[in-house]
Amino acid sequence: MNSTSNTLDVSRETLDRLKLYEQNLLKWTKKINIVAPSTMNDAWNRHFVDSAQVFDLRRPDAKKWLDLGSGGGFPGLVCATIASEKAPDLEFTFVESDTRKCAFLRSVARELDLKLRVLCDRIENIQIEKADVISARALSALPNLLQLSQRHGSDNCQYLFPKGQNWEEEVELARKKWQFSLTCHRSKTNTEAVILEIGNISNA
Repeated sequence: MNSTSNTLDVSRETLDRLKLYEQNLLKWTKKINIVAPSTMNDAWNRHFVDSAQVFDLRRPDAKKWLDLGSGGGFPGLVCATIASEKAPDLEFTFVESDTRKCAFLRSVARELDLKLRVLCDRIENIQIEKADVISARALSALPNLLQLSQRHGSDNCQYLFPKGQNWEEEVELARKKWQFSLTCHRSKTNTEAVILEIGNISNA
């Protein structure tokens, strides 16, 4: 782990947990494709710091967080780790269809002593969650992402979706089918990326 670890405003205990998470990611990725191996040289910035900024945008009154297509746990498992210190009452549920990645998520959660749910299923198959915060990273283009996530949100749900350089095109396409409020937060780890904060989703 490099010196950028001090860019996270967390306790030493939480930082140690995140370091342990990173170690597990390195170990598992050598065996199965948890994340793209090409990203592992800068895993701390590319995955951990990038995910932590999503947690910083959450509504302070949120009680239920749903992370879709959780994969290696970004941003959901990073957010859950930080929440254990900063928002211990916040409940996390992860949805991931790949059984090996589900095993990874559960293994890391146990090692970090995090209480959370991992649903090993397709998003279309799970029961309605009514979450206060819904996150997803690198799961799908925004129009489909809204289709997948909208039914799982509470009335005032906050949708937090990190997006890359084509985010404006995705928003334009999404507005053809959906109405929603939108705030764009510039990424701290990638000048071309943003985190889309979306609310009030309805059919256009």
